Amino acid sequence: MLATLSSCSKPAGQSTTSSAWEIAVIPKGTTHEYWKSVHAGALKAEKELTAAGTPVHVLWKGPIREDDRDQQIQVVENFIGSHVAAIVLAPLDRQALVAPVEEAAEAHIPVVVFDSSLQTDKIASYVATDNREGGQLAGRRLGELLGGKGNVVMLRLAVGAASTEQREEGFLAAIKTYPGITVISSDQYAGATRDTAKTAAENLLNRFGAQTQGIFAPNESSATGMLLALRDAGLVGKIKFVGFDAGETLSAALQAGEVQGLVLQDPFKMGYLSVMTAAKVLKGEKVSPTINTGVALLTPQNLTEPDKAALLHPPI
Repeated sequence: MLATLSSCSKPAGQSTTSSAWEIAVIPKGTTHEYWKSVHAGALKAEKELTAAGTPVHVLWKGPIREDDRDQQIQVVENFIGSHVAAIVLAPLDRQALVAPVEEAAEAHIPVVVFDSSLQTDKIASYVATDNREGGQLAGRRLGELLGGKGNVVMLRLAVGAASTEQREEGFLAAIKTYPGITVISSDQYAGATRDTAKTAAENLLNRFGAQTQGIFAPNESSATGMLLALRDAGLVGKIKFVGFDAGETLSAALQAGEVQGLVLQDPFKMGYLSVMTAAKVLKGEKVSPTINTGVALLTPQNLTEPDKAALLHPPI
């Protein structure tokens, strides 16, 4: 009987062996703990939807490095070619991924964008943190730590990454409310990995370390690279440091007081809600164009609070 089935008889986005909707989840990268937590949330949604009578199969694939735009574009195009039911995407670049996403829309494959925005209206929904608010939380935290006075350095992540650019903008806007604080460097980029971030951080500390009182880094890899550079330079604790996102290294550093603040998203919730939203779209249900997954500031003083602890150690 199976031999008589043709590819034309397969419903769009469904495998030939089941009636499950195939939902492709494409992160910016696959190595950082942040994305592993997103994956865990997506799998929880898959399990719940399937148990509730809406069979879903999550296909997880993304570039290894978070600066490989070409590979991420190829992943999107490959999933379009394989006729998945829906795509859930964290775009590496707010412009470079527009064309493949609009191609998916033309192929009647709904796209839910998460984590970082995209400059197109051809998406079903946007599931993310309010990144500008997160940057402002970091700026206010650093301003308070410095008593409103001193010099600060911001290490950017990468050109075109909408989420971190919004965090950086929010941070700078908050710092401007402290007239006694001067931003002495805000034009250097960490690159995609903690190793490239550490090199960039070392260069910044060599140049500005003696005159710097505070530092901000806008994501897990840039913050981890900066932390490692501060340790090597013997500047941990001497320079106030606020980061964004958590991982094993940053979580331990916060608990040890080496980091004075971490602005945390909820990547597990983000992955979960993104897949849930894609399933609603496939069922013809109305979804919100924007879904805010929340943001919180963790400090050495509040990290034992249950809701904060859950963000610091998300499921992987």
